[in-house]
Amino acid sequence: MRPLRLLLVALTLGGVSASVVRAQETAAPPSLLVSPSIETPPPAPFSPFPEAPAGTAPAAAVADPNAAPAPSFLPTPVATAAMPAGSAAPPGSPAAEAYGAFQRGYYLSAMRLAEPLANLGDPAAQTLLGEIYARGLGVPRDEKEAARWYGIAAKAGVAEAQFRYALMLIDGRAVERDDAAARDLMKAAADAGNPLAAFNYGQMLIQSSPTGGFAEALGYFRKAAGSGVPDAEYALSQLYAYGRGTERADDGEARRWLTEAARSGHDTAQIELGIWLINGRGGAADPREGFRWLKGAAERGNPIAVNRVAHLYKDGIGIAADRLEAGKWVVLARRAANSDAALDGWFRSLPDGDQKAALEAANRFRSG
Repeated sequence: MRPLRLLLVALTLGGVSASVVRAQETAAPPSLLVSPSIETPPPAPFSPFPEAPAGTAPAAAVADPNAAPAPSFLPTPVATAAMPAGSAAPPGSPAAEAYGAFQRGYYLSAMRLAEPLANLGDPAAQTLLGEIYARGLGVPRDEKEAARWYGIAAKAGVAEAQFRYALMLIDGRAVERDDAAARDLMKAAADAGNPLAAFNYGQMLIQSSPTGGFAEALGYFRKAAGSGVPDAEYALSQLYAYGRGTERADDGEARRWLTEAARSGHDTAQIELGIWLINGRGGAADPREGFRWLKGAAERGNPIAVNRVAHLYKDGIGIAADRLEAGKWVVLARRAANSDAALDGWFRSLPDGDQKAALEAANRFRSG
């Protein structure tokens, strides 16, 4: 199934949305001032904590050099990958041959093999047909037909179908929206071991109970994180960092999950891990490694990381100070509308020749 973004629940801690990331943690070098992000806020943000933790500033405040970055859960990564071929058909089962054809990319053959079985009530074949129609593999994409087959298989208890059909119930395009039914199916799929369903259901628990849902959600996030879902790994890092649903805050455990999420490609985790490494939060400080994470995110065009990297080059933190390289990143930060007064003032103090060289370097830069 193609990536879907249906359950847009931007769960935030500290009353600050995922689109607002302020300055460094306590003990950060004073030069690492970071202005609020200009990223587009996620749709329909949901904030379970109306009051910010002590020591943090309101989202609209000027960046505070001692404030922690706004912890956040990003929009739920529903259906971030195609259904694993064979996941619903045990070896030797009637639908196994259809799944084998699907896995090899013979989608029309898979459909031909699955259709008679699905019509006879085989849940694995029904799930496979739902996948083929949902993704338009060998046939025109047909969400209504996909929903029909997913719905039938979901009633038969296939976890993958329950998860996919729950997404469609939330989306409300192919079928009539039904949040209650979606929640029940998501829980069933999560309890049956579907990792994406486990993460989604954990977020549902927090959404429905902003004050008490974290403890129950923790177990579902752990299940999802144990299967390598990056957003679940990041969510665990936030729960441990702020002691939500856990016995106490645990920066060491938070950093461990932040590292896992960063290694899994979670962009926000990569930025936060870079900051934690520079500041020595949750473990030994490692400015060079912190710079590496932030530089990677900056090179991919993240405006928050671009701002930070400009400061790191300017002040020689984690990397040798480099006036021209810092100038380049200042120009890029300004183009991303994510510069700050400290960077702007520093850039204006550069000789005209250095400013011109920085501008030319920024013009040559291509993110990716």
